[in-house]
Order: sequence, then structure tokens, then C-alpha cells
Amino acid sequence: MRAFRMHDWLTEPVLTEVDVPEPGPGQVLVRIGGAGVCHSDLHVFREFEPGRMPWRLPFTLGHENAGWVESVGAGVTGLDPGMPVAVYGPWGCGACDRCLRGVETYCERPRDAPVPLGGAGLGLDGGMADYLLVPHARHVVPLPDGLDPVTAAPLTDAGLTPYHAVRRSWSKLTPTATAVIIGVGGLGHLAVQVVKATTAARVVAVDTRPEALELARRLGADVTLRPGDGVAEVVRDETRGRGADVVVDCVGNDETLALAASVARVLGDLTIVGLGGGRLPVSFFAMPFELSVQTTYWGSRPELVEVLALASRGLLHTEVTRFSLDDVAQAYRRLEEGTLTGRAVVTP
Repeated sequence: MRAFRMHDWLTEPVLTEVDVPEPGPGQVLVRIGGAGVCHSDLHVFREFEPGRMPWRLPFTLGHENAGWVESVGAGVTGLDPGMPVAVYGPWGCGACDRCLRGVETYCERPRDAPVPLGGAGLGLDGGMADYLLVPHARHVVPLPDGLDPVTAAPLTDAGLTPYHAVRRSWSKLTPTATAVIIGVGGLGHLAVQVVKATTAARVVAVDTRPEALELARRLGADVTLRPGDGVAEVVRDETRGRGADVVVDCVGNDETLALAASVARVLGDLTIVGLGGGRLPVSFFAMPFELSVQTTYWGSRPELVEVLALASRGLLHTEVTRFSLDDVAQAYRRLEEGTLTGRAVVTP
């Protein structure tokens, strides 16, 4: 089969031929219908030096995956060949307290995981291929009726990550609240919809690109702004001087973090989900009092089920640009150039 694989650190992955894997006991072989192209992959093959992560090369990229069950190993029940499924990407030990709660992103015994601190496409073979071998059936989630694998694939990260960020702030997203979403890209365009679908809060979307702001308006944003439009002043005007109850930064560089802190409300939440590498200075007067600042990584398996349910009901729409597996390198180039709207999905 074809697979887009990393063979060395700080080098471009290449599309190559490998054997189709066979599922062992408890494992599931998934025929890939869609694999999302994520910006974090660029960090993996552009910036990760040897020894930074406890991963062995080579491995196939692709951590946003959905498709159909091809075959199962001994002991697997409830997953029949041909069943449409999504794959929960972070793979933990399965036995620690966090894993038992379905939060395998924060596995507390990573040495007992299939790969430490990783999962599909992150240290082990992912879904940028014709087939994906999933090491345990618990990572395979049946798709609800009406949801196809191409649409579902990016929801496993680009949908799940902002959903987790917004969900943990639900108590602050009342009908009188305002949420600011910074960056309306692969994650941000879904973050806008998550707020609108699960709360009654108003949404302010911020992006540098006119086409991204137009997408945000189509998806329900109440106010759209460019960073140079006096964002902090507009947000204060829109909130009677109080500021935003919740800010989700889907970029995470120095400029967006400074903007996030400037628009946040006292006792608000600022959640950083973008991997822009920025820093947020903290001092007594540097930000609103009792502003909670947190980073998040992915989301839980139960939350993925909730995300898929929202999408199947038409409450989450994934803006998708399709690429064939033969054109996967072009998809990553477009992502790096910033010329994609929404999420790129590779369809073998």
C-alpha cells in the first residue's frame, strides 16, 4: 500500500510503498477514507530534532483519521467489516486513571503505551496511507448515521481540540457572555461552531484573512474583526467594557497571546490551543485579575463521541479541501503557505 512516511528527522516525508498490516489480537485494520492535514505535522518534520521525542523512525504521518473497518483481530467484537468509523488518535496505556476516563492524551504511564507521548501518526504509523492498523479496538468509534469518513476525519482533532477547550468553559458561556475565537483556520472555524452549537454566548472571530472572516460569518460569528481593527476596543464596546468571558487562541504566537490577554474579562478563561510558540508574560498587573490561562492537548474519547453526534445532526460543518494521497505533499505545502480555508483532507 502507499504511505506518506518520515524516514529521518528534519527531512521531508515521502510517499512510499509498504506492506498492508495484519491485525493481531484486539487490533483493528481500518481502510482510510479521509486523513486530515494538521499544522502540528509541520512542527514534527520541520522542527523535531533527533532525541526530542521518544519515537522510532520510520513512521507514517496522519493523526486525524476515519474510514471503514477492513478486518479485526481475535477478540474484537462490535466492529464489523465495512462499518464506518473514526479513530481516536492519542494512544495511552489504557490502564491508568486518565486512560480509564478516556483522556488518553494525558496518560500517566506513557512507557506502557504503544508509543510514549504519541499515537496514530505521532511515533506510530498513522492514516496518510491506504490502511491504518489501530492497536486497540477502544480507539475505534463507530460513526453516527449521516456522517461520512471524509467529513469525520478532521473532527477527530480539529473538531475535538476546540470542543474540549470550549466545553471546559461552558459554565462561563452564559447567554450574556462573549467568546473570542482568534484564528479561523482548521481549528478556529470549528471553534466558532462549537460555541454557537453548545451555548448561547455571542462569538467574536478574529483573523487576518478576509476569506476566513467571511467563513466565520457564514458559520454564525456575531462579529468578525481583523487584528488591526482595534479588536480590544471593539470587544470592550460590545461587552459594555467588561471584556470577553472566554478567549480561545487557535494561533498561539506572541501577537495573538497579547491580543487574547487584552480582550479577556476579569474571572475569564483564556485557552491556548494553537502551537505558535508564543509567550504570555505573567505579572500582577499584566492581565485581568483571576484570568485562568490554560493549554490543552486534544480531547477525550467520550468528547469525540459528542463531537461526532453534533456533526451528524448538522450542528458542526467541516470546511474541507480534498487532496488525493498522491498529492499529500502539495496539501502540506498549501497548509504551510496559509492558502487553505478550513481543513485539508487526504482521500486515498
